Amino acid sequence: MLAHYPQMTDYPAHLARWYIMMDDGRSPELARYYAFRWVWSGNLGADLLIRPLAAVFGLEAGGRLLVITIPMLVAGGLFAVEWTLRRRIGIGPLLALATVWSPALLMGFLNFELALAGALYAFALWVRLEGHRWRAPLFVPIGALVWLAHQSGWGVLGVMVFAYEWARLATAGVPRWTALWRAALATWPLWLPFLPTVLASQQAEGSFNYGRRPLLVKWSFWKQSLRDRVRYLDYATTLLLLIAPLVALWFRRLDRRLAVGALLILLLSLIVPRHLGGGDLADLRLIAVGLMLLALAIDWRPGWPLMWLALGPFAVRLVITSAVWTVHSANVAYMMKALDQIPRGARVAVAVREEVGLWAQPLYGHLGCYATLRRNALVNNHFAIPGVHMLTLTPAAWKWVDPSHRIYARARRSVRLAKFKPAADADYLWYFGKYAPADLPAGARVIFRSKHSLLARLANSRAHR
Repeated sequence: MLAHYPQMTDYPAHLARWYIMMDDGRSPELARYYAFRWVWSGNLGADLLIRPLAAVFGLEAGGRLLVITIPMLVAGGLFAVEWTLRRRIGIGPLLALATVWSPALLMGFLNFELALAGALYAFALWVRLEGHRWRAPLFVPIGALVWLAHQSGWGVLGVMVFAYEWARLATAGVPRWTALWRAALATWPLWLPFLPTVLASQQAEGSFNYGRRPLLVKWSFWKQSLRDRVRYLDYATTLLLLIAPLVALWFRRLDRRLAVGALLILLLSLIVPRHLGGGDLADLRLIAVGLMLLALAIDWRPGWPLMWLALGPFAVRLVITSAVWTVHSANVAYMMKALDQIPRGARVAVAVREEVGLWAQPLYGHLGCYATLRRNALVNNHFAIPGVHMLTLTPAAWKWVDPSHRIYARARRSVRLAKFKPAADADYLWYFGKYAPADLPAGARVIFRSKHSLLARLANSRAHR
C-alpha cells in the first residue's frame, strides 16, 4: 500500500502484457510489434482477473489492487485452514505468516500465489464438507479453477487432500497400503486438469528441464527458500520453520493431516524440474509452501506472550520489505521521467546490471516494460517465447526477449554496453543498475540520468532521421 510502484521483479512485465492483451490490436504501434493469442492453460489467474479490475479502476490501479490483495488472500487461507481443522487459532498460522513474503511473491509470480491462496481455501472447504455426498462433484470445477489460476497451486491442493485423507484413514485404523490407495482415489475430483498439465510440460523446448548442475541448483534454492533482503535473517527464519515443527513433533503437537502434505511438497521440490510447463523456478516456489504447511501443522495454542512472539518473523520481514519498497518506489517514480524523452512506438534496448552473488531480490529486472505500457514501445525484456507465452513478437519486431536484458557483473564492477547486442537494433538504450556503465555504444548520447539509471539516444535512432 505504501509503494506506488510495487517492487516485484516481474510485475512490470505482467502490466505490459495485460496492456497489450486489452489493447487487442487497436494501437498501430503495439500491433506492429506484438501479437497476443489466448490459450487456456494452467497459468491464467491474474490474467483473467485484471480485465474487470482494469475496467473499474484502470490498469495500473487494478494491478496494484491485485498485488495488495493476493498476499492478504494467502494469509487468510492459513487462518481458514487452521480454524476448519481445530476451531481455534494457534501458533501454527502465526509462524506460517513469515512464508507469505516468499521469493515467489517477491519475484511477482502472481498466478502461482493466487492459486496457492485458492488451494488453501479449497482445502479448508474439503475438510468442512467431509461426509457430504455432493463434495466430490463440487470439487471437479473447484479443482479446475485452481488449476486455471496456476497448475502448481492445483498440485499443492492435490497433495494436501491426499495427505489429509491418508492421515484420516490411518487414524481410523485402516491398514497402511489400503489407506494409501484409498487416499489417492479420494482425490479423483481433482483429476480433470491432469491431461492438459502433462501436455503443457511438452509444449515447447525447455518446458520440462532441470537446467545445468541440478543438484547444486537445488541446494542453492533451499538456501534461498525465504530469500528477501537480509541474508542471515532469512536463513534464521528458514531454520526456525524447520526446528519449530521438530520441537512440536517431540511434544506430540504436530498434526500429521498437514505435516505429511508438507513433507511430500518438500520432497517434490527435489524431484520437480526447475522449468515446468513454460514456468521458471517451479521447484523453488514449492519449498516455501512446504515450510508454510509444516508451520501450520503445529497444533498448539500457547499463552498470548508466545503468540505475539510467533508473529515476530512475519512482522520483521514485513517492516523491512515495506521500507525497501517505499524507498525504491520513489526512486522508480523519478526513473520513469525518462519516458518523457521516448517517442511513441520507439525501439528501446533495456540493459539491467545484475550483481553475481547479491542476496537481496533484484528490483530493476523488468522496469523497462513501462516503456511498452506508457509509450507503446518495443522492448527486449518481455516474456514472449513462442509456444510458451501467449505474448509473442511479430516479424516486424526483433528477436530480443527475456533474458536478453540481463548483464551479470561482480560486486563493485561496472558493465560494458559498447557491444550490447539489442542496442544494434534499437533507437534508445535504457540502463538500470547500481553503478553507471563503463561505456556505451558508439554515438550514444545520454538524454536522461538518475542515480541508478540512464537513457541514451543511439546513433541509429530513427529520431535522427
